[in-house]
Amino acid sequence: MEMSNLGRYEIVSELGKGAMGVVYRANDPLLSRTVAIKTVIMSSDPQEMAEYEARFTQEAKAAGGLNHPNIVTIHDIGRSGNVAYMAMEFLEGHELRVLMKPGEPIAPVRALEIAAQVAEGLAYAHQHGVVHRDVKPANIMILSNWMAKITDFGIARMRSAEVKTQTGIVMGSPRYMSPEQVAGKRAEPRSDIFSLGVILYEMLTGTQAFTGEDVTSVMYQILNVVPPSPSSISPGVPAVLDFIVAKALAKSTEERYQDAGEFARDLRDSIKQVQATTPMPSDTRLATQPRLDMDAAQALARSLPGERRDDSPIAASEPAPALGLSRAFNSLDATMKLAVQIGMAEEIKGIAPQSDGSATQARAMVGEMRRGPGWSKQDKLVFAASVAGAIVVGALIVFV
Repeated sequence: MEMSNLGRYEIVSELGKGAMGVVYRANDPLLSRTVAIKTVIMSSDPQEMAEYEARFTQEAKAAGGLNHPNIVTIHDIGRSGNVAYMAMEFLEGHELRVLMKPGEPIAPVRALEIAAQVAEGLAYAHQHGVVHRDVKPANIMILSNWMAKITDFGIARMRSAEVKTQTGIVMGSPRYMSPEQVAGKRAEPRSDIFSLGVILYEMLTGTQAFTGEDVTSVMYQILNVVPPSPSSISPGVPAVLDFIVAKALAKSTEERYQDAGEFARDLRDSIKQVQATTPMPSDTRLATQPRLDMDAAQALARSLPGERRDDSPIAASEPAPALGLSRAFNSLDATMKLAVQIGMAEEIKGIAPQSDGSATQARAMVGEMRRGPGWSKQDKLVFAASVAGAIVVGALIVFV
């Protein structure tokens, strides 16, 4: 059905078409803004039309009262002939279903961010007494800045769905329905949480949580089958997300997340964990060693004694952590490098073959170095810092 106007709105182009109506891009001349117009074609039967319009108006008003960054804003509702319409903010982006391609998981952090935004929007709606009842990828818009917007709040309850029970109760989209919806029970906030859990599962794995050759087999799986954990399907998914998804997909509403806000908080926390647990190269971890304070090193350089010290002058009340250092750390190698740096390699080359690489042997070599031609102030400072470092490392190796 082609039209040029709906109420005061000037139709510009068609954005999409469904079984119940068409979505248009339109201009609001009163406020000079672009809007999206979603239409629903009502029954031609007068009695059914009156009932349908009343439900549409009630739901649209409820959705229109929601003001949240992750929920599409409803500007206006109206009727033109047998077409009920809803004017809402015009969104430039893609439906989430377009981004969810079979066999191509979305990066975990990205999937979690999208799910967290949707959960936050649902939490706000639930706090205001509005249950979506048809949360699915086609009802989530992703804008160019990756902001998620939940759509279709006002008409989810009464719009024609793919599945109905024998009593004609509107169910929603079969693959994303909750077990209680499949059983014909009234949808509640925890039903939306289950649907979002199914979407999160699909984003993380690139596969659908519940599949089947027909609607009946999909319904059976929703009621009876627990899908494999996401990490078992997609190795890139951290195991911590298995627990979050499992809780969202619990068959019993009592075992599920009790509110979308709790779900959103866990998703936000998991984003931080996933980012923090990115594997770090081993050389980076090994490079994380305690640094000597330069003032302390200078003080040590000014008081260098002539006599030898005990191998374990530091008494520790508790074992010190190894801080990623290998037990194969070779004090001899470290001392040899020091000797090269300060020009004392020739004086100690005869000692090296008999050394066992211990901190004790390293200090023996230092004694030979001190009998050399003499050190400058800078040499002493470098040496003092290195010896102090060797003592710390030796203590760690001995006591850990």
